Amino acid sequence: MDGEGILDRVLRVLDCFSEEEPELGAAELCARTGLPESTMHRLLRGCVERGLLMRAPQHGYAIGMRLWELGEASPVSVRLRETALPHLARLYEATGENVHLAVLHGEAPEAAVALMVGRVTGRQAIPTVSRAGGRNPLHTTGVGKALLAAQDEPWLERYFSAPRARETAHTITDEAELRHDLERARGRGYATTREEMTLGNISVAAALPRIPGLPPAAIGVVVHLARADERRLAAIVLRTARELHAELKRG
Repeated sequence: MDGEGILDRVLRVLDCFSEEEPELGAAELCARTGLPESTMHRLLRGCVERGLLMRAPQHGYAIGMRLWELGEASPVSVRLRETALPHLARLYEATGENVHLAVLHGEAPEAAVALMVGRVTGRQAIPTVSRAGGRNPLHTTGVGKALLAAQDEPWLERYFSAPRARETAHTITDEAELRHDLERARGRGYATTREEMTLGNISVAAALPRIPGLPPAAIGVVVHLARADERRLAAIVLRTARELHAELKRG
C-alpha cells in the first residue's frame, strides 16, 4: 500500500460494496481494506460530502447517488444501453424470456468478465443470477462466450493463462474443450451455454461487431432447458444484434 494515492484508497472502499452487501460499517470497511480507522473515517466523511457514499441505517454506509449519476453519463449508458433498450424489449416480446446486454470489462484479459449493462425480464421468465451492473464469468454465460469468440488469439492466450471456476457440473473449464466450443460459435455466428452457469438454463447469444468508442458488446437470451428452441432463438438473437449494430453505426 506504500505510495497508494487517495483515489486508490477511495476505490478500494467503494469496491467493498456489492449487491449481497449494499451496506457496510466503518469497522468492516477497515477490516476489508486494511486502512487505519482514522484514515477510513476521513475517507468516509469526504465520500459522504461528495455524494459518493450515503449514510445507511445502523450507522453504516451505502453507495451514493452521485456515483449513479456519473455512471449514467458513460457512453455505455448514453449510447449503448439507451439505443439497445427498444431492441431488448422487442427481443423479450418475441421470446418471453430473459434478455441480457453485456460488455467485455477488465483491463487485462486474465481478469476480464461480462458486465451486464442491460436486462429485460418478466414474471414468466426463468430466474437468473444476472443483474444490471453485475459481473459474470465469460466462460459460463452465453453473452460471455459470444464475447470470447470475438477476441483475437493474443488476447485469448492471456485469457487462458488464468484458471476458470467451475460453476456447475456442466461448466467447461478445460482450455481445449472451451476453444472448440468457441470455434463452433464463430462458425454459426452465435454462442450457447447449457446449464454451465445455472442448472436448468441454457443461453443463446451473439456479439455485436465493434463500434468505435464502445467496448465489445453482446446480446442474448436465457431460457429454461425444457422449452428451449435453439434454432429459433438463435435466428431472433442474430437479427436483433444486426439491427442494434446498424442503429449504433448510424448514431
